[in-house]
Amino acid sequence: MLQLNTMNEAQMMILESFAGATDEQELYDLMDVIRDFYARRLEAEMNRLWDNGTFNQEALDQLKNEHLRTPYIN
Repeated sequence: MLQLNTMNEAQMMILESFAGATDEQELYDLMDVIRDFYARRLEAEMNRLWDNGTFNQEALDQLKNEHLRTPYIN
C-alpha cells in the first residue's frame, strides 16, 4: 500500500483547489476537469501503443472476452 508522508506540489495544488470550492457544483466541475485530464492522457497513451504496434486489434479483441473484475472471496 502506498503511504505518503509528504505531499508533492501537484498534490498540494489539487488539495488547495478542492478546499477552495464554494459549493457542490464547483466541486463536481473540478472533478470533471481532473477526469478529462486523465482521459486525454489515457487516450494519448493508447494511441501511442497502437501506433508503435504494442496494442492492436487482436489485443483489443482479446480484452473483450477477459474477465477483469476482482473475484469475490468467500
